[in-house]
Amino acid sequence: MTQKIAVLPGDGIGAEIIEQAVRVLKSLNLPLEIEHAPVGGTAYDLHGHPLPPATLKLAQESNAVLFGAVGDWKYDKLPREHRPEQAILGLRKALGLFANFRPAILYPELANASSLKPEVVSGLDILILRELTGDIYFGSPRGVRQAPDGPFAGSREGFDTMRYAEPEIRRIAHLGFQAAQKRQRRLCSVDKANVLETSQLWRDIVTEIGKEYPDIALSHMYVDNAAMQLVRAPRDFDVIVTGNLFGDILSDEASMLTGSIGMLPSASLNASGQGLYEPSHGSAPDIAGKGVANPLATILSAAMMLRYSLNQPAQADRIEQAVRKVLQQGLRTADIFEAGMTKVGTSAMGDAVLKALA
Repeated sequence: MTQKIAVLPGDGIGAEIIEQAVRVLKSLNLPLEIEHAPVGGTAYDLHGHPLPPATLKLAQESNAVLFGAVGDWKYDKLPREHRPEQAILGLRKALGLFANFRPAILYPELANASSLKPEVVSGLDILILRELTGDIYFGSPRGVRQAPDGPFAGSREGFDTMRYAEPEIRRIAHLGFQAAQKRQRRLCSVDKANVLETSQLWRDIVTEIGKEYPDIALSHMYVDNAAMQLVRAPRDFDVIVTGNLFGDILSDEASMLTGSIGMLPSASLNASGQGLYEPSHGSAPDIAGKGVANPLATILSAAMMLRYSLNQPAQADRIEQAVRKVLQQGLRTADIFEAGMTKVGTSAMGDAVLKALA
């Protein structure tokens, strides 16, 4: 049965890294229908909107979306609704992509590239599960207005609303416990229950659901402490489940423990298993077109797509093993380069993964 993949390269280095991932997918000789469409700033230039109707329609009709990156400084003065980043928010909302899986794995070959000492970080293998469609990013009301009262009445104030409904918390909590069952059976729920009513509700519901998973060791941690522990004792974590805002920050922090954000894939899934797969890094417009970007996070995102949305776990394993082999051979892009290794560019790294697969 042919499965359809929407490929949305986006801006900056997006096209370069997506190209390598598509080459890897095509080499597997699977029954895949691959269709490209513009998104982000590229789509705005062509169609006046970062998520044109045709692109959204393609994504909705596909089994999975392989996404590059969006954003560029030249779009920063556009109205917020037209900025490239609105495309990814729009896709999350339209597809119901509520669960973001962000693995942070330190490959042994990259231990010296981590921001932490090897003895602290070696063996790191964390899965951060971030709720993706609620919280302060989507809550309303929001906006900028004249403060109606208080000591700064009459001056401009910005306001956003943090909110979570019980069903939103329940579904992401269940996924967190289920993910922990497949790993080391430890789940840390991160919140700010000491000051936020939203977080207190989060903690209460996660605690309640935890009774359904007696085989999982559940712990709770305030987000500020979690940020500290990630750099103090990162191997103490197994699975972290948290809300949209805290998950955004913590997953980027965890990425630096692995040596480079250029190594980290991600998956965003809805209730039916349809997913959007993208590298955790941004569009890096400063190096776009130079052929030096690291494509491994995007290639590993394609592996996650095979595992979670396309029911091809064996092929996902093959890709991940090929990436490990390439690192063992000493090949490095600029972001993970160290003395004694062989520096390669984007296409050459893609060539190496293809050779390892063969």
